[in-house]
Amino acid sequence: METQDKKGFDFKMDCKPDYGFVTINIPSGQKLKVEAAAMATMDTNIEMKTKLKGGFSRFLTGESLFINEFSAVNGNGDIQIAPACPGDVEHIYLNNETIYLQNTAFLASAETVNVETKFQGLMRGFFSGESFFLIKCSGQGDLWFNSYGGIIEIDVEDGYLVDTGHIVAFTEGLQYEISRVGGYKSLFFSGEGLVCRFSGKGKVWIQTRKIGPFISWVHPFRPAGKN
Repeated sequence: METQDKKGFDFKMDCKPDYGFVTINIPSGQKLKVEAAAMATMDTNIEMKTKLKGGFSRFLTGESLFINEFSAVNGNGDIQIAPACPGDVEHIYLNNETIYLQNTAFLASAETVNVETKFQGLMRGFFSGESFFLIKCSGQGDLWFNSYGGIIEIDVEDGYLVDTGHIVAFTEGLQYEISRVGGYKSLFFSGEGLVCRFSGKGKVWIQTRKIGPFISWVHPFRPAGKN
């Protein structure tokens, strides 16, 4: 279990890294932004409002269009959050900084963190096999994000190469380009996909599993359809 002992919300994390589960204490009168459908339990003095985030651009990602805001009324209140994917949850405190998340990675944040979608370009989105949009989180306050599998934080000093399906988040200031590891034969027959070549200095968070290969592994075991 990980607990918060500095600035920001008091919280604790349980069941890391397989099935991350977060309990956050919302101070009276303050708000917490939470990904739609992620709330598991909460105290009765917490109120919820749903707000549209990202407009039509967020709709194009194929993900939730809404972020729920939870407010504690007449005293502090606890809320427990469960991500959709079986995997890890990570926390960082933004101090007038910016971090980019894959479009399924946002879990929760303080009200003071600005959460918006950022178009990464048709070429990058199409060739990466991932979404055309990233989630841009900036400002000051707590931020929680989740993954499929465990999360590993990597310091990038000059350059680094990551399979696109393993990227969870990265800090502003890192440049990136989508490319293949080898030739076209390697792309189609090696089992390796496209990669993201980061350059500059910053941090990258990766996940230890990819959803695509898991779906391929499960496929032969699914029940055969009846005629």
